[in-house]
Amino acid sequence: MFKGGKPEKGSSKLYDSHITATIPYYQTFNLEIINLVRATGRDPVLWLDTGCGTGNLVSQAAKVFPRTRFILADPSGEMLQEAKQKMHDAAVVDYKIYGPCGTQEISLPGGESPDVISAVLCHHYLDVEGRKNATGKCFQLLREGGLYITFENIRPMTAAGTEIGLANWQRFQIEQGKSAGAAESHIRRFGIEYFPVTIQEHLSLLRETGFKIVELLWFSYLQAGFYAIK
Repeated sequence: MFKGGKPEKGSSKLYDSHITATIPYYQTFNLEIINLVRATGRDPVLWLDTGCGTGNLVSQAAKVFPRTRFILADPSGEMLQEAKQKMHDAAVVDYKIYGPCGTQEISLPGGESPDVISAVLCHHYLDVEGRKNATGKCFQLLREGGLYITFENIRPMTAAGTEIGLANWQRFQIEQGKSAGAAESHIRRFGIEYFPVTIQEHLSLLRETGFKIVELLWFSYLQAGFYAIK
């Protein structure tokens, strides 16, 4: 059903219920992102959420930043339709659904430059070059001084650490109600259908892309959050 945290085609309606059983502390990601934006003293004019899924992050962020314009982008047209409904339910003041497209394909109309770009669990499907291009696109789109926030599955620094981390993650999924077979099937996709990199590699990529401030925001299980300022 799920590949590395995102659902397969045709399962968009199951996304919200399944991702919380797949990704530990998933709801915390959104809260940490919103709190980080608040901590920087920003009241964003424009916020791009790439890999938006069903719009979980923006539906919450819009309540905290009611004057912000949001653009939601995702490779899945089904996900975007679910997001559109969720935005309607959340009474977002101003938003735009963009796509379906991957981060590398985004070209905002009128050359607009977001104050904030978020990317949650959407770039670990890419190979090294693809991840570099996606990160570079976010840097290119951001205005000077803009904030980039990303949460991703990560790879531990050692083979032993990876083995322990995957076992812990598998246990979590079973305790959340997944069958042992479904949890094992998901864990086996690690490094085969999605391609996590280490925390150090994430930080290095952000620095090499050109961000002047690069930090680790959050870390637990085999997921981590990062932020960078252009």
